[in-house]
Amino acid sequence: MSRESEDSREPGDGEGADELPEYAERVLDVAESIPSGRVMTYGDVAEWLEEGGPRQVGRVMALYGGAVPWWRVVRADGVLLPGHELRALDHYREEGTPLREAARSAEGHVPRIDMARARWDGGGEGHGR
Repeated sequence: MSRESEDSREPGDGEGADELPEYAERVLDVAESIPSGRVMTYGDVAEWLEEGGPRQVGRVMALYGGAVPWWRVVRADGVLLPGHELRALDHYREEGTPLREAARSAEGHVPRIDMARARWDGGGEGHGR
């Protein structure tokens, strides 16, 4: 099964494969289950799956994440995905994701995700675990 489409590719523009590795499918399933306005870290996703780690989840998202709500899988410090900050910020504002305003000294004054308020633990609605 391929989740790739020309219209949805970003930031991970995985090339070509019609069949995703099983681990990648599982990571993308978790990304799709994160409710609008909430986020999970790369490490949270790996912990939820009880397999891999933040780097493996990040690799999956980089290669195949363009077909799912990639902006909901984030760094633990709340910093927006480098190179995709403005596009992600549009999604966060549209979904009402809690943000912390950037310090005046921050490059570009781009806000961060308010991890204390936005982080989703996988419980409640949206996931059957």
